Amino acid sequence: MYGLIGSFKAAAGRRPELVRLLLAEAGALPGCLSYVVAEDPADDVTVWITEVWTDAGAHKASLQLPAVKGVIAQAMPLIAAFGEHRETRPVGGHAL
Repeated sequence: MYGLIGSFKAAAGRRPELVRLLLAEAGALPGCLSYVVAEDPADDVTVWITEVWTDAGAHKASLQLPAVKGVIAQAMPLIAAFGEHRETRPVGGHAL
């Protein structure tokens, strides 16, 4: 398995819109085992995304899907800054 954990800082007042957009295509990701979008309760601009994929190739392939490219293009103006980004190697867990 292949995992990613990352954060974004939304533009002021745009976090709800960014969250809705990031969730729009969440069910249409071949090879994605888990995709969680979370608001950071410590501030009002940070969004965390935790992903688990069958492998790194599945994640890379998802970035070529027209729907995903569309979401990325729409999300960019809503993102003020990119935060942390980590690759992980999930070894198991609930629903995996």
